[in-house]
Amino acid sequence: MIKVGIVGGTGYTGVELLRLLATRKDVEIVCVTSRELQGTPIANHFASLRGVTKLEFSSPDSADLNSCDVVFYATPHAVAMNTVASLLDNGVRVIDLSADFRIKDIKLWEQWYQTPHVAPDLVAEAVYGLPEVNREAIKTAKLIAVPGCYPTAIQLGFLPLLENDLVDGSRLIADAKSGVSGAGRKAVEDYLLCEASESIKAYAVTGHRHHPEICQGLKNASSDKVNLTFVPHLTPMIRGLLATLYAPVRSGTKVTIEQLQSIFEDRYASEPFVEVLPQGVLPATRDVRGSNKCEISVTYLPETNMVIVLSAEDNLVKGASGQAIHNMNLMFGLAETEGLEGVAFQL
Repeated sequence: MIKVGIVGGTGYTGVELLRLLATRKDVEIVCVTSRELQGTPIANHFASLRGVTKLEFSSPDSADLNSCDVVFYATPHAVAMNTVASLLDNGVRVIDLSADFRIKDIKLWEQWYQTPHVAPDLVAEAVYGLPEVNREAIKTAKLIAVPGCYPTAIQLGFLPLLENDLVDGSRLIADAKSGVSGAGRKAVEDYLLCEASESIKAYAVTGHRHHPEICQGLKNASSDKVNLTFVPHLTPMIRGLLATLYAPVRSGTKVTIEQLQSIFEDRYASEPFVEVLPQGVLPATRDVRGSNKCEISVTYLPETNMVIVLSAEDNLVKGASGQAIHNMNLMFGLAETEGLEGVAFQL
């Protein structure tokens, strides 16, 4: 039985962790923290968990966290880096869903997150939790940095092209659209129903803080320089993410759609949560909503010598909490799909 703690249990990724973990027979959730709601039954705040858990929210400094085998941090950025060291010293493994340990360049992290990093030594120790790339390192890791939702979809889409040296990595474009839950649970005018509904808009056009994380991963897969134009969009839906990725074929390289299809299918053939769709079939966010699956399709336009990859995921599952649990399964030698076999919500 794996004893689990969750720091930050009231946000979207926190409650998604609860939804996915609460009914597992091999997991015991012993502590879920919330500074504002400590002492309140979790089921009073999340009605879907009535009859599933009798736990109350605990204080973020609860000693119960030290008795856990693993603690998930579902907190805003710049929280985990202040407190994970004591857990690690006590032999607790940590899976952080924030960005505190994702970017290896500390100065670059501080530039994008506008705060000093207080645990740079742990950044060097942390394993980037993209199982399709770092599976073996995840198995023995003590500290996991779970990838962001945009970085997950975009990296999985571009990786086969860069790994096979087929495209010009200096001219990559990612046009990505996410549901409102991707911004987290906070009272901001742009995310109110009347503001977000019946509208779609771009944001962070001059720079999004997921950009350096994406480039870091893509550079690790490329033998050449990587430059990425990344424009995120807010869409009028609760959850889901669709990335349209453009990659020009490298000069002097010949490709066919059959070759590209084969490369993507071979790359992800053994991956339980990446599905390469048949040629001509395109992914949609409704087809992955609520699941831990990323659906990918690849297309080639000979007129412009451009490869187009479409990548769809649920930003709260494969893009966050489901991926975190996939990491936990690997860390504790469980079946990778344990607790993550659920099919998508079709409606």
